[in-house]
Amino acid sequence: MTRTLVIWLPPLAALDEGTAEDSAWLRVDDGVIVDSGQDNGWVEAWEKPRDDSADERLVALAPAADVPLRWLHYPDAAPAQAAAAARIDALKASLGDASALHVVAGEPAGIGQAVPVAVTTHAAMTAWTEWLKARELTPAAIIPAAAAVPPPDPEALWTAEVGYEQVIRSTDRAWVSDPELDPLIAGHRGIAPLDADRMREALLLTLAAPPLDLLSGGWKPKRSWSVDSAMLRRVKWLGIALLVVSLLVPIIYALRLASDTARADDAVVAMAKKAGVTAPDAAAAEAELDRRLAAAGGGPLAFSVPASALYDAMGDAPGVTLKTLSHRTDGTLTTTLAAPRVEDINKVLLALQARGYRITAQPMAGSDGQQMANITIRAVP
Repeated sequence: MTRTLVIWLPPLAALDEGTAEDSAWLRVDDGVIVDSGQDNGWVEAWEKPRDDSADERLVALAPAADVPLRWLHYPDAAPAQAAAAARIDALKASLGDASALHVVAGEPAGIGQAVPVAVTTHAAMTAWTEWLKARELTPAAIIPAAAAVPPPDPEALWTAEVGYEQVIRSTDRAWVSDPELDPLIAGHRGIAPLDADRMREALLLTLAAPPLDLLSGGWKPKRSWSVDSAMLRRVKWLGIALLVVSLLVPIIYALRLASDTARADDAVVAMAKKAGVTAPDAAAAEAELDRRLAAAGGGPLAFSVPASALYDAMGDAPGVTLKTLSHRTDGTLTTTLAAPRVEDINKVLLALQARGYRITAQPMAGSDGQQMANITIRAVP
């Protein structure tokens, strides 16, 4: 449901005299006027029990006595350009200090359509917003009341009652009626009353699609951020879920790593058992194998000593690959290394030299474009 309360703002003269307590109003539900009045009954109408799913808004209508309208034509201008030109022309044609005036132009729907322009003052806007604020009302829009009167035929004028005002509308102007001035302005054109039903339909159309809104420029409401409690709860639960997932990921990874490590240790123990080594765990099996290899190779001449140093050095140079590897009984380890750059191989050699090993290297070019080197590593530091 769309629920709209329409309230007429009091004329500035009534505000100055302090007689602006009551106001014309009406309530519109889904495009149908369901209630109206000329007093403060809008308070009860607005505070009636509401449907939580209803789309509710407050629209204020500014009196024609303080906001006359003009419609300007710019046949060849785009809508945005026409609106800008209309503001400038209306300001030029207005009396008084330009800084005190509030000029608002609507944007036509297409090229060549008339541009509605309203001229009022910042003082009037201040008085109306304070009047609304005193009643704890925040309007979604402030529309000139004269904008609701539809245009007449070119050779005629309409007179229509809008709220508590009698408004005169020509093809290009709308203003509050004055019995002495109306005949002079009309000239040879007749002034005919607008049918009440037609005026009501025009008002409803104006509320549905306002041609212009005085709450623009410096009077445009600043966006206020409100916290939706339901959205806040969803964000809270999402945050908790994210925290749980962030904790579960490393825990699951640690469990998988422990499981994989346990399987690898079991495989090492099984392989050691095949080699005749009985050990309770992988560390004991590795120690026993190293002991036997050291005994077979004469202590530091064992294969595992320089080989482990080589693998440790390659761990800091990811681009280096091992092509061949052999071990002699004198403790010399011979290997062929390959890498995209010579600097990568040199990094491995420098790491081995830092451990006190004697290194010889014979560089050569590989058939696949990589840099290669035949390396000998003396097992005895």
